[in-house]
Order: sequence, then structure tokens, then C-alpha cells
Amino acid sequence: MAEDHECWIPKPGEWPVDPQEDIAVSEDRIWIDGCFDFAHHGHAGASLQARKLGKELLVGIHSDEDILDNKGPTVMTLPERISSVEACRWVTKAVPHAPYVTSLRWVSHYGCQYVGHGDDITSDSSGEDCYRFVKKADRFKVFKRTPGISTTDLVGRMLLCTRSHFINSLESVLAGQEGDGGDTERQVRGEEMTQRIKDYASDATGFNPSSQVWSWTPTDRNYFRKQGEVPDDSGTFKLMTAGKESRKDQRVVYVDGGFDLFSSGHIAFLVKVIEMEEEKAKKTGWYTEEAKAARLKDAGEDYGPAYVVAGVHDDAVINHFKGVNYPIMNIFERGLCALQCKYIHAVIFSAPFVPTASYLKAIPYGLPAAVYHGPTSFMPFIQDPYSAAKSLGIFIEVSTHDFSHVNAGEIVERILQSRALYEERQRVKGVKGLGEEATRTREILEEEARQKAAERREEAGI
Repeated sequence: MAEDHECWIPKPGEWPVDPQEDIAVSEDRIWIDGCFDFAHHGHAGASLQARKLGKELLVGIHSDEDILDNKGPTVMTLPERISSVEACRWVTKAVPHAPYVTSLRWVSHYGCQYVGHGDDITSDSSGEDCYRFVKKADRFKVFKRTPGISTTDLVGRMLLCTRSHFINSLESVLAGQEGDGGDTERQVRGEEMTQRIKDYASDATGFNPSSQVWSWTPTDRNYFRKQGEVPDDSGTFKLMTAGKESRKDQRVVYVDGGFDLFSSGHIAFLVKVIEMEEEKAKKTGWYTEEAKAARLKDAGEDYGPAYVVAGVHDDAVINHFKGVNYPIMNIFERGLCALQCKYIHAVIFSAPFVPTASYLKAIPYGLPAAVYHGPTSFMPFIQDPYSAAKSLGIFIEVSTHDFSHVNAGEIVERILQSRALYEERQRVKGVKGLGEEATRTREILEEEARQKAAERREEAGI
């Protein structure tokens, strides 16, 4: 029977994403939907928990227009949000233009018996529960909402220019030695964060180990030297979470960065890295039936030609070079964003800003076959951080792509340019507004960042 709330259901051949005809409904096929405005680890956590409820996960993504009508302006465009959802390791299919009020006919068309959502309530513009119809049909499953992160929280950090989210030492936080609260509270928080890292390092099913997670602790924590001084890059690698190592004949490649506000810009870069490695592999016969059969025989499964290792910089390192209150996400949050991405196979927390030759050779997988990065001319660092990789002949520059302009600075600028709209959105959610004091704080911090950049240029004689 048709539902009263259905205002427009695509006709056969007009659905936004295949299948174009209804498919059989299965209890193993789960649906979730939402705005997915930032690719933060709260969204990834929802996808992980939903994925564990079945064997396939379909994610409906609302249009910019529907979100504006029901919630307020989006920060990221629909194509940018689709890119982020599709990159999540636990997502089977992204379905754009999903209705804001979840429709039984939509989820049934895609063969989903159940709709999952966190234990918070999402309402439409009239204040009614967006999941009232699937709840009435007893096709709704609840999982725990990921604590400590939300789009509202991230927008607040940008507007208020706070730094309280920074982590001095992730190792100390995980050990319960850093952070707010008493000893017991810090210990519990550290254990929960450690478990979350393990959870996010799981495979596409959400149940088995997949990504390896390492930390790097430098011998000398004085990262910030003057121009021309070579940093002491000695340090110790520690395995935080066991996972799949690189496989036979895979090329280990290294990427690094802040991965702040993990976005379509980061994802499109990673996709290009994978594509470039696949092109190399085609020339060596990687995709022949004989090669595939050999991998299946040796490993019990097929795998891609590249094993991507992502180095994630500390908060202090990023703030030193970018200033203001960057990074907007702390190292724990940024590391989880990297771990949930299906294009990354291992993560190194606290990786150095300058990957020197000795550091690259000390990486647990050995000297990488390649170090990839986008154009570095925009970077706030006079010396080339990748000079060692270039000297070793392993540096590869990734060309521009459709989302090359999307980075943390661009996203913050979008928020600030539409400040009044986001202020209202925050006010509705009961979050403190920007105010003159916060505006002045940002102006001061931005000026400090400009002065430091000028000092670095002067030291370099530029």
C-alpha cells in the first residue's frame, strides 16, 4: 500500500542509482541515510555499526536542497558528500537524492529490510521524526551514536576558533595520562579510544582485522628548526593494531599529511594514487587470469597492486605551520578518518612533517616504492619537505583533480563566508554563537600566522 508521505517516487529507469527495478528485500541488506556533511569519524562509526547488522550497506544521501529546507545550509556539495560516503570501507553503495523523511518504498526498492540509525532523533522541518514510517513498520534498528564528534561541533570549532580539541601526545591520551578529568576518567577514555582505533582498522565486514596501525615517536621532539637545519629524524615505530601486511608483489607506497576535515580533496588524491599504481600494474601483467589465479592460490583472496601507507602529522606540527586553530580535527579524529577510508591500508600516527631518507628507510615495510603528494608549491614551508624522496627517485607528484581546491582552509572559508547562516544553525542547536570576542580571536591568530610565514620567508632569503 502506498504511503501518505510519498511525494515523488522515481519511475522505472529514473532512479538515481542502480538498480533501476525493484530487487528482492533481504534482511542482510541494511540502509542508513543522512546529510554526511563532513567525513568525520562519527559518520564512519555509524556506517561501521550498520554494516555489522548485515552483509551489505546502502547509504542514502540527501540533496543540498532538502537539507537546506529541513536543517540549514550544507558545507559540502552533494558530489563532495557522495565522494566521502563512497570512500568508506564499510559502504556497499551510495544512493544520492534519498528523501529526507526515510521512505519505505525507497529502501524496499533497493532491497533493504532494515533501516539503521544512531540513538539520537532526527527531525524534519515540521519537527516530526524522520524515521516514523520505518519505525511504524518495525523495520528500524538502533545503534549507539558515536560520542565526541559531530558536524555541529566541528562548525563550532571553526566559528569560535578554539584549540581545546588539540592533543599534545596521542600515546599519552591513550594511556590515560593526558586529558580532562580524573585518573579513572582519563583511563576509561583512553581505553575507549584505543578500542575505536581497533574497530576502525577492521575490514569491509567490520568484524576482522585489516589495516595495520603504527605510531612513530621521534627521539628529538624539537620538530621546529630554522631553515637549513636538518631535523633529527631518528625515532621508534610501535605497532598499535595488528592487521594485514603488504602482500606478495604489492608495491608499498607512502602518502602523508594532516588529512584535516577529511574531504573529497583527500579522497580524490588517494583515488588517483590507486589509479596510477593500477596503470603501472597493467604493464607488468598484474591483471592477467594467471596472475589472479596465483594470488588466489597463495593468499586465498585477490588483492590490489598497491599497499598505501598514510602518515598522519601531530596537531602541534600542523599548527606550527598553519597557525590559527588548525587542525580543526585532532590527530585521533584525523587518524580515524584515514583508517575508515578503503584506499588506505596502514596508518602511521605522528608521522614527521619532513619524511627524510632515514625515516623512509625505517618504515616497517622498508623503503616505499613511491612517495606520492600533490603540488607542494602552496605549502607554508620554504624548504621542500619531499627533497629526500626526490633524491631517492621515488617521489611522484599527483596532478590536479576535480576536488583539488577542497581542503581544510577552503572548508573553513566556506563557513566564514556564510557566517550568519551557520550562526543560526548553531543557535537552533543550542551552541554558543560567534560573537565579537571570537571574531577578534580569529583575526589575531590569522595575523600571527601571516607573521610567522613572513619570518620563514625572510630566513630563507625570499
